Amino acid sequence: MKPILHFSHANSYPAGTYRQLFEQLDKDFDVQALDMHAHNPAFPVRDGWHELVDELIAELVARYRGEPVILVGHSLGGMLSLMAAARRPELARCVVLLDSPVVAGWRAFAWRLVKRFNAEDRYSPSRLSVRRRNVWPTEADALRHFASKELFAAWAPGVLQDYLHAGLVPHPEGVQLRFSRDVETAVYRTLPHHIGHLVAGEFPVPVGYLAGRISIENRQAGLAATKALVGRNFRLMPGGHLFPMEFPVLTAQAVRDMVCELTGSELALCKEAQPA
Repeated sequence: MKPILHFSHANSYPAGTYRQLFEQLDKDFDVQALDMHAHNPAFPVRDGWHELVDELIAELVARYRGEPVILVGHSLGGMLSLMAAARRPELARCVVLLDSPVVAGWRAFAWRLVKRFNAEDRYSPSRLSVRRRNVWPTEADALRHFASKELFAAWAPGVLQDYLHAGLVPHPEGVQLRFSRDVETAVYRTLPHHIGHLVAGEFPVPVGYLAGRISIENRQAGLAATKALVGRNFRLMPGGHLFPMEFPVLTAQAVRDMVCELTGSELALCKEAQPA
């Protein structure tokens, strides 16, 4: 049987956006994912994302009945995976973070002050998401809208179509983004400031990091705390913060290699890759 890999998506990108990545990963793993985080009223978005971690843990327990699985997460999903593993290490074999930098030290303190004075929209992506367009007359109009933007133009062929297929729903005026704009904004506004303390000392499960070489998010957050957490299990990837969408094939291979490093090649797929 293939080892189970549970994937958690980035803010505003439903799991279906990663179809190409999942198809590549599925060659070696049983890939599972919650379709959309942060939209279950039982687990509201609040400061520090504690309830979103509750949601992920509940999903892991319900799906796998306590069996430890490989946790992989992109951006928001990486932080949720890390926090879930810290709270319930028996549920995780390892954690692979995809451009999910640990905000710690003076940056975390500054962010805490920003939230205290309700200035999040001046210093986070919420300043953009709060007014982001989310309704179009047709899916074709939505496709043209996103394809014209540099961020999405860098994606691998077909990934934008996967995003729209997974992320659009009917609306009285045409189509609308399924991932709520209000939820997306709330997630940005409540970014945790306590992760540095959470990962101080020896983390209970192995952790690896794949970083976008030109990721603005890594530059803003700094990578010192992340590198202290993962040690030698740090790799640079081509592209920016959304490199899993830009390079799904390379990302799948890097995840596979990182999992083998983190698990000490205990998995059958890792033994198969070793030279005779």
